[in-house]
Amino acid sequence: MIFNCRIAEKTSDLKSAGPRKPKNIRGTYENVRQATRRLCAPLCPEDCVIQSMPDASPTRWHLAHTTWFFETFVLAETVDNYKPFHPDYYYLFNSYYNAVGAQFPRPDRGVLSRPAMADIDAYRLHVDQMMRELLGSTSRLSDDLVRTIEIGLHHEQQHQELILTDIKNAFSLNPILPVYCKRLPMSKSATISMGWCDYPEGLYWIGHAGGGFGYDHEFPRHRVFLESFELAKRPVTNGEYMEFMADGGYENSQLWLSEGWQAVRSGGWTAPLYWFREGDDRVSYTLSGRRSIDPNEPVCHVSYFEADAFARWRGCRLPREAEWEIATADVKACGNFVEGGLFHPVSAVERPGDRMPQQMYGDVWEWTSSPYIGYPGYQPPPGAIGEYNGKFMCNQFVLRGGSCVTPASHIRHTYRNFFQPSARWQFSGIRLAR
Repeated sequence: MIFNCRIAEKTSDLKSAGPRKPKNIRGTYENVRQATRRLCAPLCPEDCVIQSMPDASPTRWHLAHTTWFFETFVLAETVDNYKPFHPDYYYLFNSYYNAVGAQFPRPDRGVLSRPAMADIDAYRLHVDQMMRELLGSTSRLSDDLVRTIEIGLHHEQQHQELILTDIKNAFSLNPILPVYCKRLPMSKSATISMGWCDYPEGLYWIGHAGGGFGYDHEFPRHRVFLESFELAKRPVTNGEYMEFMADGGYENSQLWLSEGWQAVRSGGWTAPLYWFREGDDRVSYTLSGRRSIDPNEPVCHVSYFEADAFARWRGCRLPREAEWEIATADVKACGNFVEGGLFHPVSAVERPGDRMPQQMYGDVWEWTSSPYIGYPGYQPPPGAIGEYNGKFMCNQFVLRGGSCVTPASHIRHTYRNFFQPSARWQFSGIRLAR
């Protein structure tokens, strides 16, 4: 799909802002649920119960929580006299929905050995069978119910990505550095020049225009005025980031935001997450195990603080999310996503004569300098579903574009991801602006 949100839009275009009812919700449900299981296939039960840090969760919990969503918000609300699969699961696998009830403490999810993986498998099978029966009865599928199911499916795709990022973090702490998937071949391509794409000042429309799925925080569509700006043609590479490191980037407090400098000092940061030394060589841990760092690949696993410091070192800045969205108005939403099976960012490819920015989608999430807040006129939906996004609009920054472990059907032009500025375990990278 080619997106276009240029100045020529008219206010009347906003009348189509309602969600579009998907054509094959049952088929989509089956595809998403099966994709989750395929991602877990390389893991053994022991892999699925560990929790490496408070921000991560055990794979078993992801499998159960995504199932809990459909049981709680679809089956329990729709099926007459519905009986929960297990009464304790409402508490164990509730993430943060206060309107539903209490939650088991997030940092302690890894201390539980039960329910076992076999129990979680049975839970998923039970809920899937009930969902199939519901989805087979079209007369019971109201627009509101389909909307909730669709949120649940995109919610599960978010957790598919988290399964990979969380297990990578857990494996990285294991001295034997386990391999999740087959080792990747080394890249042979050369670094293309940074290059810049320029955009004129003007009044632009951003936000979701309707006609397809979008989270509540992607609405409403609204106008922003932007000064003229330039956006780098590709993300920052490992080689460029190594130059920052060699120039004392992690030792120069003048490059860092105050809170970022505290994170550097307290965390002992000297390189992106998962980089370490073997003798005189610098290597990184990937889902394919340890490998030499390819200087041409996009740097990833950097925090907002690191991205901001690098941009400052280069005499540039990070893009605002409105600038990023405008720059992708005519860029096709395709790239290196989880379906490609690489689970690692790849280097940009030289395209003579191509004046469009590359790798805007896939490979690495790109930090923006925009705080995660609601758009003008934003209101969270009523009820528990309203806790999905709006309650987190504090102390977080927006990332755009998806990564190499993001499902392709999950990402879109207006998608707003968000994390705390110190977060590094996601596949987050840097694109410069000026």
